[in-house]
Amino acid sequence: MGAGRELGPSSRAVHAGSPAVEQGAPLTPGPVLAAPFHLRGPVDSSPYGYGRDGNPTWTGVETALGQLEDAESVLFPSGMAAVSAVLEPVLGAGDVLVVVQDGYPGVRGIATDRLAPRGVEIRFVPTDTAAIVAACDGATMVWVESPSNPGLDVCDIRAIADAVHASGGRLAVDNTLCTPLGQRPLDLGADAAMVSATKALSGHSDIVLGAVATRDPEWVALLRKHRSQGGSIAGPFEAWMLHRSLPTLALRLGRQSANAAQMAGWLRRHPDVRDVRHPSGQAASAQMTFTGPLVCFTLESEERAQRFLDALELVAEATSFGGVHSTAERRGRWGSDAVEPGFIRFSCGCEDVEDLLADVEQALASSARG
Repeated sequence: MGAGRELGPSSRAVHAGSPAVEQGAPLTPGPVLAAPFHLRGPVDSSPYGYGRDGNPTWTGVETALGQLEDAESVLFPSGMAAVSAVLEPVLGAGDVLVVVQDGYPGVRGIATDRLAPRGVEIRFVPTDTAAIVAACDGATMVWVESPSNPGLDVCDIRAIADAVHASGGRLAVDNTLCTPLGQRPLDLGADAAMVSATKALSGHSDIVLGAVATRDPEWVALLRKHRSQGGSIAGPFEAWMLHRSLPTLALRLGRQSANAAQMAGWLRRHPDVRDVRHPSGQAASAQMTFTGPLVCFTLESEERAQRFLDALELVAEATSFGGVHSTAERRGRWGSDAVEPGFIRFSCGCEDVEDLLADVEQALASSARG
């Protein structure tokens, strides 16, 4: 490339972690399935000796994710394993964790069930920049999710990072919805960015993985040590599937984001729908390239919401998001989020938006009839 020219998002996603071209070699190496590796002599004579400590397929996808983050990335077998690796090794008695109360419920579970009993002070706050900044005094770590899930509220990551660092703490951001192609929290001052690769990053609803990116070499070493000691490792085949999915990330995320934005606009004009939520505003436009696949809205009751879900034809009722297939659910069924009974979380896939809108329209009409 010409000097100073930066690759576009699709080009970055297609070529992230790709090995140098070699005569007769595949463009994408296959998964390396191994427990022990041949290791003669000193243990540091090869990066691979035993499968719990390292695998070439991990290296490939971590290199790819690191290039998208401009950081080092560490792979985990799930998003929750990645969350645990960020929080548990560094927080102990006397520390303070500020965590958003309207983000992913698994993070709140770790805070209350595992960190608080060991003496960590937990401060819950909404996904609101002023509220988070106000809680930063004395914080050891601040955990935010922007856009939040399922409320889709956006906070100013840069302003929060400044406040956290002024108090001597560190900021971790759950970037699952946007992925590093849609938003780079580390560029905005965050110290770590976590992503559930189960969602839009892999995008096909067929693997469970997570990753953490940071530019702090000591934190990288701690994450790898935690992974090895705890045995929290990803299978090489799943790691390879994630790497194989990355080249289409920009295409998928672009279509999903556009579909979600158009769906949000259409829903706001429908008389039976209220409280339509979609990432927007000054903070969102300043931080994000892609806003992600989610749009959320509320119907009049739990019964109406369930009739709506039952009437959908293209859209599956499922609890994850970010796949190429559109999915939706009544989020209140889990009892883990402060939402109304008729609250719908809708994940737009890669279908033609006209077909999605037609399906939603007929399902709303059908559900109105009871």
